[in-house]
Amino acid sequence: MATEIGKEYVGVQRIVGPLVMIEGIDGVGYDEMVEIVSDDGKLKHGRVLEVGAKAAVVQVFEHTTGLSIGATKMKFLARPVRIPVSEEMLGRTFNALAEPIDGGPPPIPKDLRPVSGAAINPTLRHHPSDFIQTGISAIDAMSTLVRGQKLPVFSASGLEHDRVIAQIIRQAKIIGKQEPFAVVFGAMGLKHDIADFYRKSFEESGAGNNVATFLTLADDPSIERIITPRSALTLAEYLAFDVGMHVLVVLTDMTNYCEALREVATAKGEVPSRKGYPAYLYSDLAALYERAGQVEGRTGSITQLPLLTMPNEDITHPIPDLTGYITEGQIVLSKALQGAGIYPPINVLPSLSRLMNDGIGEGRTREDHRNVSSQLYAAYARVKRVEVLAAVIGEEELSEIDKQYLTFGQHFEKEFIQQAPDEDRSIEETLNLGWKLLKYLPVSELTRVKEEQIAKYLPKD
Repeated sequence: MATEIGKEYVGVQRIVGPLVMIEGIDGVGYDEMVEIVSDDGKLKHGRVLEVGAKAAVVQVFEHTTGLSIGATKMKFLARPVRIPVSEEMLGRTFNALAEPIDGGPPPIPKDLRPVSGAAINPTLRHHPSDFIQTGISAIDAMSTLVRGQKLPVFSASGLEHDRVIAQIIRQAKIIGKQEPFAVVFGAMGLKHDIADFYRKSFEESGAGNNVATFLTLADDPSIERIITPRSALTLAEYLAFDVGMHVLVVLTDMTNYCEALREVATAKGEVPSRKGYPAYLYSDLAALYERAGQVEGRTGSITQLPLLTMPNEDITHPIPDLTGYITEGQIVLSKALQGAGIYPPINVLPSLSRLMNDGIGEGRTREDHRNVSSQLYAAYARVKRVEVLAAVIGEEELSEIDKQYLTFGQHFEKEFIQQAPDEDRSIEETLNLGWKLLKYLPVSELTRVKEEQIAKYLPKD
């Protein structure tokens, strides 16, 4: 039984992984912040994860090393986990609890906000409709990112997703508008070299002053990964809806986040669901993803670009599967394309943006965008079918039209999908390049574009 000393309790019942079980307490609420003092006097932090009759389960953010059953002191602070928020946090790097880890002083807070946040009220949502140019043709033309959207990147171990994400962060912009823009980068369980890569990429491009980073490394306590995206989104909400900025939130890697959830659920003894993940994985992910969007009457917006690595490259795995249900599409990276030396290795066929049609067309991108995208997609889909046929009967046995499609496919991958990591193509350049590649096909095959568009945009030479 714990002994009460004022607001402080001494002694706990169990310590299981990142969790501490305590009994004999009163007036403790869910998600309440806790200060924990170890045997050697070190201060740790935690939050109430579960509350019962005079008992609670506390999630410790730091390692539970140094905690003992008889001597651990716990103080319940009667408030949720909060972080300071301020415009001064841009250009800085923080841990999961928004404490600076870049050697600089703590920024002067404008407010203290609970990290739990809340999904945007559906009745107050403004439908996304502004095109975000990433400078990457495979995204801008085929799976367009729209302001206020949540568009995940599905990758796999060994793929160059970090380079792709860094390039998007450096190049993302709203064309034709000069509006305040910021990036909030939530990184969970990164290796040290990858963290250094992102830091150098931001610094060299000059984007670093406009990026607020919340970072947990691979050797940090895994439990901190659960708080990191919530802290990142809390700052993003302040910048978007209080300051009026347009914020791109990049979360990587959501698979590391879900693994931390599974670790906690296992420590609590919960009955596992699919692949051992907790049954509430869907609602937990939704609570994060649904914090993106635009709000009626507010000038700012939050656009989410979460990255997840698919375990065993399985797109039906619970993490990508549930993410696909919640978000508005996906960008899928391919090992086959990367093996062929193509960067960025974006597979345009399984990729899609469900809000694409709302952000393209005349007045936003160009009047031919929807049609030329559809034509490129249809042509590349046939390329893949022809490649299968060629593997069976031999390329020399293909019809002339099929051979033309193969030629188109080679140029599409090498010229349209492939581009340099620092190449920032405008949407005009991307669409014109698409028309140039359609020149490899007979005009009779261009059934998804209008005749007037063919006359206007298809190269004559």
